[in-house]
Amino acid sequence: MKSYLHKFLPVLLAFFIQLPLSYAQQLSLPQQNDRWLLQPDGSITWNIKDRLPHADHIEMSGEKVSLWVAYSVDASKVCHLTRTVVFPTFRMLPDDTRSHISYTFNDDALPRMYVDGRLLRPDVSEGNVSVLTKSITQHGIMRIEEQFVDPQPVKIERALFPSVDKPLAIEQYKFTNISNKPVTISVEHLKREVTTDTIRSKVAPHTVIMQSVNDGSRVLQPGQVYTFSVCYRATDHPASLLAVDPEFEEKARQNRIAEISAPLQLQTPDSVLNAMFAFAKIRATESIFKTKGGYMHGPGGLSYYAAIWANDQAEYINPYFAISGDRIGNLSAMNAYRLFARYMNPNYNALPSSIVAEGDTVWKGAGDRGDQAMIAYGASRYALTYGSADSAKALWPLISWCLEYSHRHINTQGVVESKSDELEGRFPSGKANLSTNCLYYDALVSAALLGRQLQLPKQQTDLYTRQAAELKDNIEKYFGADLAGFHTYKYYETNDVLRAWICMPLTMGIYDRSKGTIEALFSPKLWTADGLATQAGQDTFWDRSTLYALRGVLQAGATEQAMTFLRYYSHRRLLGEHVPYPVEAYPEGNQRHLSAESGLYCRIFTEGLFGIRPTGFRSFNCTPRLPKGWNEMALNNIHAFGKVFDLKVKRERNGSVQIIVRDGNKSKIYTVKEAGSAKISV
Repeated sequence: MKSYLHKFLPVLLAFFIQLPLSYAQQLSLPQQNDRWLLQPDGSITWNIKDRLPHADHIEMSGEKVSLWVAYSVDASKVCHLTRTVVFPTFRMLPDDTRSHISYTFNDDALPRMYVDGRLLRPDVSEGNVSVLTKSITQHGIMRIEEQFVDPQPVKIERALFPSVDKPLAIEQYKFTNISNKPVTISVEHLKREVTTDTIRSKVAPHTVIMQSVNDGSRVLQPGQVYTFSVCYRATDHPASLLAVDPEFEEKARQNRIAEISAPLQLQTPDSVLNAMFAFAKIRATESIFKTKGGYMHGPGGLSYYAAIWANDQAEYINPYFAISGDRIGNLSAMNAYRLFARYMNPNYNALPSSIVAEGDTVWKGAGDRGDQAMIAYGASRYALTYGSADSAKALWPLISWCLEYSHRHINTQGVVESKSDELEGRFPSGKANLSTNCLYYDALVSAALLGRQLQLPKQQTDLYTRQAAELKDNIEKYFGADLAGFHTYKYYETNDVLRAWICMPLTMGIYDRSKGTIEALFSPKLWTADGLATQAGQDTFWDRSTLYALRGVLQAGATEQAMTFLRYYSHRRLLGEHVPYPVEAYPEGNQRHLSAESGLYCRIFTEGLFGIRPTGFRSFNCTPRLPKGWNEMALNNIHAFGKVFDLKVKRERNGSVQIIVRDGNKSKIYTVKEAGSAKISV
């Protein structure tokens, strides 16, 4: 055996040294151990058997409320909930980002419930376990199935969800007698009120009410069902409240989820990717709040409501809304840009990074983070993709103002300077950073295309095209670097450590250093169990950079490498330990499900996998990246470019790829080579 190894060891070493990076990547990824199971109806379920205790949290939102549920199942299979209910449009003084009211309700705040005179949830510390948790299911509504085990078995189904349009969250209980004897269910009546301090309350004192609905005592014969609810609501007029209809509210929530789900449906051979895409659509779209300043998409996370940011809304989510087909999403996108446009000024002082408190005030705490580049990038992409000349005309003054602002901040080396970036000083960004410059570059490219659609003077659009070309050259000169053994980018002038945002050139169509950049992104120096580390050698991660990177790697044509990590990431976020959406960051925020990150996830597919790049109100370039092993994939019911259509990509036997655009009964077929691009008109 020794002589055998001695003979072939050089060959084996040579093989592994030359092993393609994608295989090395697969070997380095941690083993997935799914906790949740994907169901045929698109939901995910955790069947509770072992691996206990376990805890997680989820956020669900409506136009006037957000419900954060922290849940845990202990070693005895007893479920514990903490409900934090946020009311974004009920605010306190002084105005600031977090001046909304919110209240937290633990299990001991619930009305007491009895089965045949026995307390449903006695003190677990005394060893009296009477309710065992069977499963938890997520799909826009959180459902918990439990069973009361003594003296008679009773099935308990709980549902937690926000109202679609009211400052109201509901926790519904459904008792089913699964024994062969009558069972008596008794629920105490409960109504608790708290009213905020009059002096500090904005507009009026706010009252939060926790109240039982349909409480009392019922005798259930075998098979019979009894339902009651606990409601959490806010009002400024407690004396004139209307009754709550929990069943109506649940149906409305189901209808809203269906409305979000119907457009832009992903169809691939990978059921996990399809489901994760569908879940991300829910979180991306539900978190829109109806405020006195109009519809405002908000990140959530117990902190960010009735407010907008230049990155989360203008840059991340709004270009997604342009293709999402959601009416409210598009209203919120246009409103966000309208709100930012209020702060344009002739002196070209920076716009605020965020507009908060329903539009009543702003936050400028981080100075210029490159916000103008973020806004110009997002607004120009949005206008092209949405395909409305009227909307584009309304957005053009903001786009052109932001471009001029950025142009005025170009330094002697030809790149844009900004005080920080979207991480607001958490990590160094120098005087000029790669992210701001890449956003400005793409904004110039998109603005030139948009200006031609609006029939603006050729001199102006040609200027943007020329400025984009010059900036691309200067990005290479200023940021291009061989760093940590990779032919990639430094994030700022004196940066000597790999950063996650080196992915930005790829997402903006700059591929000069794509090979080295992709190798760096997927190397052990940056890739962690949860995606990209913000900086090599640090534990901190922000999903937004991982989501940008996966999109950019697909755009750059490294399809198999991207898909390896996209499948891994999607499994982890949808079926792993913290589900079912992309997250913000860790350790900051403890992996909150901020909503704009879910929009970025969807854009991995629309702009990365399907390669949709808007070029006009009725046109786009399509550069699909059909993975090996897939014969076809589709995006159905797309609402974009002023049309509704399906986009199907199909591999032909001769190695070419068909792109089929179906608008009603009409179809257009474009045939391209593998990795080729087609100019699509709809």
